[in-house]
Amino acid sequence: MTDDSCEIPGSKQTASDSSSFEPGPGKHLMLFADPMCSWCWGFQPELKGIVEALKENGNKRAQLHVIMGGLRPGTTESWNDEMQTYIHHHWEEVSKKTGQPFDYSRMEDDDFVYDTEPSCRAVTVARELNPELALAAYHDLQRAFYAEGKDITKCEVIADVVANTGVDRDRFMQLFTSPTARDLVQFDFNRTRAFGVKGFPSIVCAEDGQYAFLTMGYQKFEAMKPLLEEWLAS
Repeated sequence: MTDDSCEIPGSKQTASDSSSFEPGPGKHLMLFADPMCSWCWGFQPELKGIVEALKENGNKRAQLHVIMGGLRPGTTESWNDEMQTYIHHHWEEVSKKTGQPFDYSRMEDDDFVYDTEPSCRAVTVARELNPELALAAYHDLQRAFYAEGKDITKCEVIADVVANTGVDRDRFMQLFTSPTARDLVQFDFNRTRAFGVKGFPSIVCAEDGQYAFLTMGYQKFEAMKPLLEEWLAS
């Protein structure tokens, strides 16, 4: 894993059996990420390049799966000064390296609770309702938090962001607040750990039960492109 990744706190466990989480036959690209992971936000332009590479003459060369990893799910205490200082520095580092915009107004909210479960759950719900909009929901939640300073731990804020992608708001809210939604996001968290992912963003190339990491952390698209193209053409 590169230094340019958001590591899951306490993620020292080894990979468990991933057989029950296999994506199916054929070529699949599995993105493990979290909307509130700063390196994932920095990775957004590189992910755009990957998504474009998966298309050739209007045909999909591989299926993309957006899987929520759970960076800090279930956090209940507001951040302290030490954590705010650390995260502020971290965001500056990501912005400097990637060029992605950051709104630092969230740093003025001393009561903010850095719980990434609601936004992860939102993406899994959007995916359940309309798989074609999962990536858009993930991207828009990232943008809302990092570039627009919105609190995407709040249900109403999340619903507004996801609805703007085209997901029906009423259906989203009904599922998002149900026990089923928590099962959906927990499945993603379990899947992440089953594949041995310990930091974000991570991308796994999967084909007929064979797996390999394309990246374990932030990388420029141009650095990943040769390996990606070789795999897609094989």
